[in-house]
Amino acid sequence: MRDLKIHNSLAREKQVFEPINPENVRLYACGPTVYNYAHIGNARMAVVFDLLVNVLRRMYPKVTYASNITDVDDKIMAAAEASGEEISAITEKYTKIYNDDMAALGVKAPDIQPKATDHMPDMIAQIADLIEKGHAYENDGHVLFNVPSFPNYGGLSGRSRDEQIAGARVEIAPYKKDAADFVLWKPSAENQPGWDSPWGRGRPGWHIECSAMSEKHLGLPFDIHGGGADLKFPHHENEIAQSCCSSGCTDDLTSFSKYWAHNGFVTVEGEKMSKSLGNVTLVHDLLEGGAYKGAAIRIALLSAQYRQPLDWGAQAYHQAEALFDRIVGALERLEDVQAEGDSVDEGVMAALLDDLNTPLAFAKLGELIKNINKSEHPSGALKGTLLATIDVLGIDMTESAQETGDVDVIAIEALLKERTQARTAKNFARSDEIRDELAAQGIQIIDTPDGAKWKKG
Repeated sequence: MRDLKIHNSLAREKQVFEPINPENVRLYACGPTVYNYAHIGNARMAVVFDLLVNVLRRMYPKVTYASNITDVDDKIMAAAEASGEEISAITEKYTKIYNDDMAALGVKAPDIQPKATDHMPDMIAQIADLIEKGHAYENDGHVLFNVPSFPNYGGLSGRSRDEQIAGARVEIAPYKKDAADFVLWKPSAENQPGWDSPWGRGRPGWHIECSAMSEKHLGLPFDIHGGGADLKFPHHENEIAQSCCSSGCTDDLTSFSKYWAHNGFVTVEGEKMSKSLGNVTLVHDLLEGGAYKGAAIRIALLSAQYRQPLDWGAQAYHQAEALFDRIVGALERLEDVQAEGDSVDEGVMAALLDDLNTPLAFAKLGELIKNINKSEHPSGALKGTLLATIDVLGIDMTESAQETGDVDVIAIEALLKERTQARTAKNFARSDEIRDELAAQGIQIIDTPDGAKWKKG
C-alpha cells in the first residue's frame, strides 16, 4: 500500500502519515456554529475533510470521523434575540440546513456529530481538572486558563507572546491574571442559556467544547485534527493547551492530536469575504433554484490544493462545471457497459496521496475521461475505474441523473447557446421562442449573473 503524505501544521512539514492504530484511524474537524447559513469558506473545510476521509477509507479497514456542532454561543444568542425565536429552534434549523447543504456537495455525514449542549458534564469535568492541576483559576464567576502555566503555548502557530495577545484580540479584564488568559467558563444572565457548575450557573467558552468532545468520542491521542486556517490561532492553540495540560502531557504537543491539517482561505473574485463588501457567498443561495450543481461546486472548492488560497468566482465554477459535464458525458458513453473492478485510477490516487493534490488529481481524471472517449469499445474495467475514481473524489452523480432524466442534454445546451446569441443580437422574438420550446419540454431557464442555467420542472 502506498503511503499518504500530509502536511502536518504542527511539524510545519509534509510527513508520511503513520496511524496510531491502523485498525481504526481517528480524526476530528471543527464544525459549524449554527446560527446562520454556511458560506463557501465553511463548505471548503467540510469538502476537504470529507475527501481526506474518503482517501483514508480506501487505505484502512476503519475510519472514525467526528465533526462537531457548536450550538451554544454568543452569536446564536444574538440571532435568537434578533429573530425572536427560541435558541433551540435556531440551532435545530441551521444544523439541518448545514447538513442538507453539505450533502448536496457530496459531503457524507461524519460518523459522530457531537453537539456542545450534550457534553456539559464533560466540559465541566475537564475544567475542574485543569483547576486542580494549576492550569486554570476562578475569578469573579469566570474560570480562565492560565496561559503562562503552559510554557509550550504557541507551538502550533509559532506566534510570539506579543503576537499571541494581538492575534487573540484578548479582552483586558480585571478578572484575568495574564492578558493572554482565555475563558473556560463564564456566567450566564437569567435570560441566557446556562448550566449549573461548581462556579455558578453559566456556559462554556468556545475552545473547551472541542477539547472535551474530541477526547470523549475519539480518546487521546487521536490521529488528525483539522479545520480552516483561521482556526489555527487561537482556537486550535487553545485546544492543545487545554488537552495537554488536562492529560498531564505538557511536554508533548502530539499527546492531543498527532497530525494537524488546515485548509486555506477562500476569497470571492479576489476580495476577502465580508458583509461590508456584500460578497459573502452562501452555499444555500447557490443551490437554491438549481442554477448551480452541488457536484460542480465541490469540484470548484477542490480546484486548488487544500492548503492554498482559493478564489471563488464565475471562472472557477464554470471550469468545474465543464469537468462535471465531461464526467456526465463519459458515463453516458458507458451506459451499456457492465462495470468491472473497483480500483481508483492510479494517477488520481497517487495525486491524492501526495497531500491531497487535487489539481493534479483532476488533470489525471481528465486523462481517464479522454481515454474512455477515444476508445472504440470502452471496457468494463474502464467504467469500474471511472466509478471508483469519482467515488473517492466524492463527486455525486445522482444530481445529474435527477436533472437530466430522459431529456436530451446536448440539444438543450445547444438551444441555450442559441438563445444567448439571439439575446446578444437583440433578436428577442427568437429568444422567446426558445424559452417557450424548452418550457414545453418541462425545462426551466434560470438567468444568473454567470449566464443562463436550466433545470427540469
